[in-house]
Amino acid sequence: MREEVKVIKLTGNLNATTSQDFRQNINNILETGAKIVLVDFKDVTFMDSSGLGALVLAFKTLRAADSKLVLCSISEQVRILFELTNMDKVFEIFPNQDAFNQVLVSKT
Repeated sequence: MREEVKVIKLTGNLNATTSQDFRQNINNILETGAKIVLVDFKDVTFMDSSGLGALVLAFKTLRAADSKLVLCSISEQVRILFELTNMDKVFEIFPNQDAFNQVLVSKT
């Protein structure tokens, strides 16, 4: 059985201004019962500590609800932020959505 996956495609910046919308989006998805939330960073140009905090909060919220948060298509700037904070060890990060889908299909 294929687990239900919801994809969030972020654009522009993930910062103090936009992180509240992101958190609301996560809460809305939780209500749908999705087991996996894939956050696509392909169109994200910048992320600051507020954005990172929102991701960590989403990760914890989803984990508490027995769901999973995974990321894909992160830019060099975002990758560096993850590495500096060791968050690259916490989050499962895929090169792109196709790579994620291949892994998902191989598990079913």
